[in-house]
Amino acid sequence: MTEYDHNGTPIVHGIDLDDETRCSHYHTPVDVVAMRFKCCDKYYACIHCHNECEDHEPIPWSKDEQDTLAVMCGVCKYEMTIHEYVHTDQCPNCSAAFNPRCEAHYHHYFTL
Repeated sequence: MTEYDHNGTPIVHGIDLDDETRCSHYHTPVDVVAMRFKCCDKYYACIHCHNECEDHEPIPWSKDEQDTLAVMCGVCKYEMTIHEYVHTDQCPNCSAAFNPRCEAHYHHYFTL
């Protein structure tokens, strides 16, 4: 089950996280997205953080789960659906830019 802090913000797991969900694997100014994994219902900064912290294989969200809240902006903590995320290059809430190269990793998180 997704864990939340005392403010109701989802807790993001990962390796060497900063306050905007950048991790040891991805830490450019635009690496500010965390993904909720279907397999464990936890937010992680990236696939590598998930794989280093969990003892199971990741399971991507299916095509018919595009309306699932499974992506979070690390800047403002806005949770968005998969559909919202894959159809934008910035946070719909705070306009923080997202890394356009993340598209190459979508297959780890969801099936489109």
